[in-house]
Amino acid sequence: MSMTIPGREIARHCRAALFGLVVLGAAQAASAGSETSGAAYPQMAPGAEYLIPNPAAEISLARSAAPAAISGSATVLVLSSKGYETAVNGKNGFTCLVERAWMSPFDSPEFWNPKLRGPVCYNPAATRSILPITRYRTKLAQSGVPKNQMFDEIRAAIARKELPAPELGAMSFMMSKDGYLSDDAGHWHSHLMFYIPGTDISSWGANLPGSPVVVDGEHRKIPEQQITFLVPVSHWSDGSFAPASGHPAEGGDK
Repeated sequence: MSMTIPGREIARHCRAALFGLVVLGAAQAASAGSETSGAAYPQMAPGAEYLIPNPAAEISLARSAAPAAISGSATVLVLSSKGYETAVNGKNGFTCLVERAWMSPFDSPEFWNPKLRGPVCYNPAATRSILPITRYRTKLAQSGVPKNQMFDEIRAAIARKELPAPELGAMSFMMSKDGYLSDDAGHWHSHLMFYIPGTDISSWGANLPGSPVVVDGEHRKIPEQQITFLVPVSHWSDGSFAPASGHPAEGGDK
């Protein structure tokens, strides 16, 4: 059941907890530019800081993105120094993993924050059309490519049709109470994400008073030509109550 928090209020919190391509995005005409010198995370941390040493813990965190009826039969990926690797072969077409900070928009001040952990479960359509982008961004980040060059290389790969546009029906679950989506917002709020080709946010009534649909209009710098709409929901993946946006999960650490 969707929350009825006014859309603009949710969007305000969304901007503090942006993660996992939760953005209004279009192929930008300008380059991502250089790192902001005053940013808290001006450059990539040592690669090991983005890894979870215990694969079982990462599998559990990835599965927590969606209810067990979905994630229990999903393929699960874990991040190694060589990129995402299959830890569990699923049978329902869903794919669960833990995204890292470099999946944020390129103008996010936490683009290189090694603490960020975004559990997500992609449905089959998103597995086919969104997961390849996640893998490609991750490959570039782990290879040490500078952020502005990452942006340009992704945009060029899209132009060459090496990366797909969002497939019709592509969506994902981000319902984990154990994720860490930003230094300010911690877990933020349990939500679903819907990936739409194009740039028109009005088609879903996002950010309007009383609308549960959210899109971030502040952080816009991504090379992928898509919009990602968020719809907050009232419970975490384990069925427990999800508090209002901007508050951490009950019993969890921010």
